[in-house]
Amino acid sequence: MMKRFIALSLTVALCAATFVGCGKKSTETVDENGNKVIDKLSVYFVPSKDPDEIVTATEPLKTLLKDELLNEGYNVGAIDISVGTSYEAVGEALSSGTADIGLIPGGTYVLYDDGADVILTATRAGLSKDSDNAKDWNDGKATEKADTQAASYRSLIIAGPTEKGQALAAKVNSGEELTWDDLNGVNWSVMSSSSPAGYIYPSLWLQDKYQKGITDLASVVQSDSYGSAMARLASGQIDVMLTYADARTDFADKWTSEYGRTASIWEETNVIGVTAPIYNDTISVSKTSKAMDEDLIKALQDAFMNIAQTEEGKEVIGIYTHEGYKVATSADYDAERDAQKLIQELNAK
Repeated sequence: MMKRFIALSLTVALCAATFVGCGKKSTETVDENGNKVIDKLSVYFVPSKDPDEIVTATEPLKTLLKDELLNEGYNVGAIDISVGTSYEAVGEALSSGTADIGLIPGGTYVLYDDGADVILTATRAGLSKDSDNAKDWNDGKATEKADTQAASYRSLIIAGPTEKGQALAAKVNSGEELTWDDLNGVNWSVMSSSSPAGYIYPSLWLQDKYQKGITDLASVVQSDSYGSAMARLASGQIDVMLTYADARTDFADKWTSEYGRTASIWEETNVIGVTAPIYNDTISVSKTSKAMDEDLIKALQDAFMNIAQTEEGKEVIGIYTHEGYKVATSADYDAERDAQKLIQELNAK
């Protein structure tokens, strides 16, 4: 018994003397100031723009992230920045541990969540309206940018000024539920099947409410852009279109100046459906990274949120139109998982 007591005492003393908590990584070292030492962290970006442009724009992140992590108690020797050859390549790098940190879309995270953990969601300017109830969007007032930041955006099903479109809007605004026959009896515009706001999330909405999909609708035309879809809505070629939540704000001027309408877009269009939130891009970390643990994840969350508050930091994250970050959970991307499942089903047909 005495030997066990002595052994336990020595173990506790050793943990205290080395500043390394029991159960932490055995390779963890500290510097003379008590900061945990990490030789290198690798940050990977997806190639959503020209790789050279991304590398140039994100160069200051090396110093910014090192400084912020030092404030969090981590002395990092080097920050390596790479741009993957594809979105999938970045996902693979996170899964293998080649990348410690990845700035990736929600869809990429979901595809590789066996090997990656989401820690932050990018935020952008929110909107003055964000209700699940379609009627709440139809007060005749413009949807405007809000002072608050949002981690997600909505896809809207919008009815136009045609007789059929107005009939759908009247039912919604009176509090009635639309039937499948109501929706199947009008002309729709959709985007390509890979568009979250213009196809995928509205498909999930239809599945949830009617156990039907876009391919079940009787009259559907695919538009090559939201602008052409809005022009079709204004001209009466279609009765309903699928689009992102602030599209009417973006096309409010063209509604009367180019599309030939005399009344405002807020008077002549109505929301008849609102999808689940589409969550923004992520900062994710590798589950197989030798450096990664819960303490470092917390430090990285604080570091990136602090960087986003600085002018230099805003320029860096602006390459992806990020404005800030908020702590994320895996469950935030459950709708994206449903979306990926739907894509797989569509591709299988």
